[in-house]
Amino acid sequence: MSSAFRKVSDPRQFGRVAVLLGGTSSEREVSLNSGANVLDALRARGIDAHPVDGIPALIEALAAKKFDRVFNILHGNKGGGEDGVLQGLLEALGVPCTGSGVLGTALAMDKIRSKQVWLSLGLSTPRYARLSPGQDVHAAARSLGLPVIVKPACEGSSVGVSRVFNDADLDAAVELAARYPGELLVEQLIEGQELTVGILGDQALPSIRIVPPGEYYDYHAKYVSDDTQYLCPGLEGDAEAEIRALAYAAFQAVGCSGWSRVDVMRDKAGKFYLLEVNTAPGMTSHSLVPKAAREVGIDFETLCWRILETSFKSDAGDEVAHG
Repeated sequence: MSSAFRKVSDPRQFGRVAVLLGGTSSEREVSLNSGANVLDALRARGIDAHPVDGIPALIEALAAKKFDRVFNILHGNKGGGEDGVLQGLLEALGVPCTGSGVLGTALAMDKIRSKQVWLSLGLSTPRYARLSPGQDVHAAARSLGLPVIVKPACEGSSVGVSRVFNDADLDAAVELAARYPGELLVEQLIEGQELTVGILGDQALPSIRIVPPGEYYDYHAKYVSDDTQYLCPGLEGDAEAEIRALAYAAFQAVGCSGWSRVDVMRDKAGKFYLLEVNTAPGMTSHSLVPKAAREVGIDFETLCWRILETSFKSDAGDEVAHG
């Protein structure tokens, strides 16, 4: 899949840009924070950018022909911008948007289908079981072997996730995850290093190793704590080259383009396991793609500009918009 995007030198070439944020998903607050940062960065570079809160407001604005393109920083599904619904709408309306298209966003949001694609290509991911509502989680955990992770198949930002070390704690984990729609994923818990790799265009950025203050990288460690350590690059030499290649292969396998962030575990023996692809990663003060970009000399404003350039998909033949 081509990841070539047009280089833009004049902010006027972007036209009027809707920074799509907020929405109604479980990740609304994070998206509002990310969106405010993106908006400030684009405006600082002279881009005519305006906030739009949620998909219904965007539809109204596009019907009134207020915008030429969309910078999508909605997180999550069901009212977020990472499940393919927004991308299908914009494709139908012929409005360019940052990041992945319908297939990439829909597949990446569904952790179970992502795993099926990766396994078919021989890419490593933890063993797992799908759980429909009412199915026996104890049998699934026995087949995988404790410890396991229980999480909703289609949520992000560590929402609804539990680490389970004892059979007695499984029912509570299912109850938490079942608050969110869709199937549940019961997954072998990989103990080791937690890593993430940002993708920008056709480039895998340096990996980041995450060292949370608590046992693992939960919602609080992601968005609240100032004690989480981020080591970038997270690895060295052949291991760093391997994780970047694996992350880029995972990104391409599920049909993603533009930019993303790929989460990976490395076990104590040094083997990598793919967890998920995030197609609209966070852009908050704690977020990881900006940290990795800085490591290769891309500041936050330049990063936002580069991401906006991904809305000019060269193979789509779209003309440069003029506001």
